[in-house]
Amino acid sequence: MPAKSIMIQGTGSGVGKSIIVAAFCRIFKKDGFKVAPFKAQNMALNSFVTRSGGEMGRSQVVQAQAAGIEPQVEMNPILIKPTADTKAQIIVLGHPLGNFSAMQYHKFKAKLLKVIKDSYQKLARKYDIVVIEGAGSPAEVNLREGDIVNMETARMTNSPVILVGDIDKGGVFAWLWGTIDLLSDEDRKRVKGIIINKFRGDKRILKPGLKWLEKKTGCPVVGVIPFFKHIRIHEEDSLSLDYVKFQKEGEIKIEIVYLPHISNFTDFDPLMEIEGVSVRYVGRGEPLSNPDAVIIPGTKNTIDDLTYLIEEGYVDQIRYLAKKGKIIMGICGGFQMLGKEVRDPWHIESKLTTVRGIDLLDAVSSIDRKKITHQVKAIFQINPVDKKPDGENILYGYEIHMGSTDLGSGARYLFKIVERSGKPVEVMDGAVNLKGNVFGTYIHGIFDNPYFTSWFVNLIRSQKGLAPIKYTPGGINLDEEYDKLCCWVEKNIDKKLLYKIVEKGMREGCCSDD
Repeated sequence: MPAKSIMIQGTGSGVGKSIIVAAFCRIFKKDGFKVAPFKAQNMALNSFVTRSGGEMGRSQVVQAQAAGIEPQVEMNPILIKPTADTKAQIIVLGHPLGNFSAMQYHKFKAKLLKVIKDSYQKLARKYDIVVIEGAGSPAEVNLREGDIVNMETARMTNSPVILVGDIDKGGVFAWLWGTIDLLSDEDRKRVKGIIINKFRGDKRILKPGLKWLEKKTGCPVVGVIPFFKHIRIHEEDSLSLDYVKFQKEGEIKIEIVYLPHISNFTDFDPLMEIEGVSVRYVGRGEPLSNPDAVIIPGTKNTIDDLTYLIEEGYVDQIRYLAKKGKIIMGICGGFQMLGKEVRDPWHIESKLTTVRGIDLLDAVSSIDRKKITHQVKAIFQINPVDKKPDGENILYGYEIHMGSTDLGSGARYLFKIVERSGKPVEVMDGAVNLKGNVFGTYIHGIFDNPYFTSWFVNLIRSQKGLAPIKYTPGGINLDEEYDKLCCWVEKNIDKKLLYKIVEKGMREGCCSDD
């Protein structure tokens, strides 16, 4: 029997759709249902590689984890990764289709409806409930024609819709009423409930407003979700302002350059857990201080972001710190930037053919047409500690890159990849300079390996004459965080009404009393 479905749409971006979907996935799972998330189209730079080597948005990975299932690309069949303000790489079912301008994609995307429908149906045949997420707002009148992710998906899947508004931003009643009022008559009937998210204060003060809203829109309020900070789950795909400002006092200081096209920023979460480590993101206009280590993260546009580092003066600052012996590390695009030059012979990222790099690694990178996406197993090539135990230098992570790097005599490889997507290989990766203070790798998730993270932190500590530590993960238990989210949302919604909407779907009177 095909799955039942429910769709979460929002009054705009950043109102909390992703987190509500994750919460509903956990609630339904806890209640004994097989549940899966689905988002027809996601725009994100923070992506993930599945076990089979497909790329998808990380928010659907979080939702799948909340549902207790393995992520698969059908949960996010279309992924848009911006490469510039008006251009993006389009990824379909985990693999790149090509780079499109905004107008090119607007004209093309209707051809992807079959991919979306087939992906949803594959999930619907396997699961009891599919929780669908919209994008942005369904009320963007200029984008209504050709929209494939909001009401078009709701119609395709015949799903009832719950509309989410963020009260923390202010104006939530006008925002909710205005959104519903701007919908067509047919789409307005699909909205079966409202959730007010991120509320601070006493709910009793809201009661007159809720009554007005229900009368004005004809939709019941399913719940009012209080603002939270105690649950450690990323709400959105982008790096939030609070996240950027995060820092704590520590014996060693690590600064991460906030690139305009920063991607996979979750690479550095383990560093934030470690006692005695201070992590700071350095944004535009902010100089590097005098950190013990600098990390250049991944990016969707290496050449643009390298140009940014040059123009904003960061390259000179990074070279100065490296000369002083400070630790410098680059991940993926950040690794490419650390070399002598970055070449773009096919003009995939820019009109430039070659850009001079930061020149801290004896390496030259080229941006290729083929995209490499794999979960990987690798062996640490340098000997950072005496007599390391057997197997301790085996590391796991994932690759997402369109490029390759050749080393000169002044650098050594950092890792040997021995497995890609479950198949044995022998591929050399990364680089370290002969002085031993500049590193780079294409492997994302490298700090999720306690052995490597301990080595990296202790390398910094040894430079400062500090005793070594052993990093043991324990800061975040995702299962516990999803359970906390489940409880938080469950106690602040009308669960009986939620199930009534799911059970009756688009039938008339689905929100009325029995």
